[in-house]
Amino acid sequence: MTRPAYAMSKAREGRVEQALFRGANLTLANPAYSRSARSLLNALLEEDVGSGDLTVRALEMDGKKAIAEVKAREAGVIAGLEEYGMLLRQRGIEVGFLRRDGEMVQPGETVLHAEGDRGDLLALERTGLNLLQRMSGIATASRSLQERVRASGAAARIIGTRKTLWGLLDKRALHLGSGGTHRLGLNDAILIKNNHLALLAGREEEAAPLAIEKAWKMRKEAAFIEVEVRGAEAARVAAQAFQRLQEADSGACPCLILLDNMTPEQAGEIVALLRREGLWDSALLEASGGISESNAQAYADTGVDALSIGALTHSARALDLSQRIS
Repeated sequence: MTRPAYAMSKAREGRVEQALFRGANLTLANPAYSRSARSLLNALLEEDVGSGDLTVRALEMDGKKAIAEVKAREAGVIAGLEEYGMLLRQRGIEVGFLRRDGEMVQPGETVLHAEGDRGDLLALERTGLNLLQRMSGIATASRSLQERVRASGAAARIIGTRKTLWGLLDKRALHLGSGGTHRLGLNDAILIKNNHLALLAGREEEAAPLAIEKAWKMRKEAAFIEVEVRGAEAARVAAQAFQRLQEADSGACPCLILLDNMTPEQAGEIVALLRREGLWDSALLEASGGISESNAQAYADTGVDALSIGALTHSARALDLSQRIS
């Protein structure tokens, strides 16, 4: 498929950022994120360590100081340093960062230095490395795919989904890799999917505008309103509904149409349809379902605004990192 000759306008790009790229607040300074991160990591640590490290006890390694260094064994985007530092400091371990979350690292580079009780360093090692490797793997994959799409000239942005194992930690990893967060939770935005539509009407082209009308009253509480469609006619009537409602309320939240499980050709036809009928500015377009590293470029070339890829988080490949203690 030939890439469209148009670029995303600044106004449209701003709406994409507003709706789907909201990871900047996912830091330990944010009480909600901090609670979520601490709860998950402490649960993982408790499951791993339990009543203590039997090997450390057997070798009588508690009570003496040691130094630990985390090094990269392959190139990638480092992520999770702040969260690992939080775990270490909870045990009274001194932590120093040699790189910052979101930075590229090369093989052999030291990213973190820690000093404290060697028993604690050994007990925290696996949970900490699991954290760093998973978050860094997600960040690396997100950055790599976004850079590849952008290098081709396509304007589509790469975003994740709610198919995550580690919730907001995965969302922060996406952000650190320049990817979009999408929804942060069910209370964050309105996403009307096919199961919602099926409960409203028998045909999605009837259900979609009805659902949008119902959801519109909650627009001030939502980061965005999005409706999932599987056909061109449903996309058209959804865009018409969004256009009509926005004409009466120009300050409304971003509106999106999710093109679910379509081929690149089908997605491209809907892009052309909405442009032809003067509906392009009424909603952002997101393609989702079956999108992978191998076919992302074909979807990006259709002219959609965003590609949501569940594999970035549900099938994340860990970045190779190691920790050495001396």
